[in-house]
Amino acid sequence: MRSCLMLLTVLLAASSGLAGAALPQDQGKPPMFKASVDRVTVAATVRDQHGRPVINLKAQDFTLLDSGQKRQILEFERDQAPMNLAILADYSGSMDVAAKRLVAREMVRQLVGGLMPGQDQVGLFAFDLELREIQPMRPAPGDVVQRIERLEPWGKTRLLDSIAETGRKLARTSGGRRAVVVLTDGDDNASALSAAEVSGIASSIDVPVYIILVVSPLDRVGKSISLIDPHLAEQRDGALGNLARWTGGDILVPVSDVDTQAATKQIVDELRQQYLLAFEPSAQPGWHPLEVRTRPNLIVRARSGYLVPGAAVRPDEWQSSR
Repeated sequence: MRSCLMLLTVLLAASSGLAGAALPQDQGKPPMFKASVDRVTVAATVRDQHGRPVINLKAQDFTLLDSGQKRQILEFERDQAPMNLAILADYSGSMDVAAKRLVAREMVRQLVGGLMPGQDQVGLFAFDLELREIQPMRPAPGDVVQRIERLEPWGKTRLLDSIAETGRKLARTSGGRRAVVVLTDGDDNASALSAAEVSGIASSIDVPVYIILVVSPLDRVGKSISLIDPHLAEQRDGALGNLARWTGGDILVPVSDVDTQAATKQIVDELRQQYLLAFEPSAQPGWHPLEVRTRPNLIVRARSGYLVPGAAVRPDEWQSSR
C-alpha cells in the first residue's frame, strides 16, 4: 500500500533524538536530513475477532517483518505495567458548539478514572492555535479533571501540529506503555503538517495516537449517531483515522454514555495489555515499514515503521519508498 511518508526531519531532530540536524542545502531544493535509530521497540495490541483483548501470547507466537524481512525478536514483554498517558483536548472555537466541551470533559474524567493512582502518569494538554501544557506528566490522577473544567474554547484549530508536538513531549518520558489520546471534533484549519506526516512522527517514536471524535448532541438520533453527516464518517474513515491506525492506535466515535465508557475503557485496557517487542534494526538507511503478525484470526495493531541511521535521506525519497 502506498501512503504518504513523512517529513520526520526537523520536528524529530529537535526533541526525540531520532533525527539529526539538517544538512546544508541549495535554495529551492528539497532539504536533506540524517536519521538515526539505536534500537527499535514495537508496542503491539492483539484482539480476537470479537474485539476482546488477547493477553496470553508468547514471543514465539509473533512474527515481525521489517521491509518484508523477518527479524528476530530479541526482547519480549507482556506483563501489565504502568502507562504514560498524554490527554490532548481540543479547545478551539468549534468545540464551543452544542455542548461539545462538556462531552470532552466527561471523557477526560473517565480516562483519568481508569488509571492506577500513583502508578500511571498522566498529563493534560490543550490546543487551539497554540498548544498549552495544562498539567505536565505526573502521577495520576493529578489535577487533570479540575484543570479541564476551567478551560474555555477559543480560536482556530491546529489539530495535527498539536498531536505531533504532544507526541514529541511524551517521547521524552520513560517506559514503553505510552500514548496520546486526542479529544476533538476533527476539524483542522491551521496546521502546517498533514495527517500522514504526523503519523510518521508518532510511528517513528512509537507513540500510539488514539483519537476520540467528540459528537455534539445535534449529531445524535436517539442512541445512535447520524452518519448522514458525511463529515463524521470522513474523519473516521479518512486521513485522520489513518493517522491513528498507522501509529498503532485507533479512532473512536462514541455516541451514548455507554459508548463513551466503552471507548475510554478500550484505550486504557489496550495500553495496559500491550506486548512489547524489541529487535535490532536494519542497517539500510531510510524508512522501514513494519508488520507484526501472530496467530490466524487475531488482529494486531502496531506502528507502521521506523527510521534507521545512514546516509542523508530526502523527505520526498521517504515518501516514494512507502
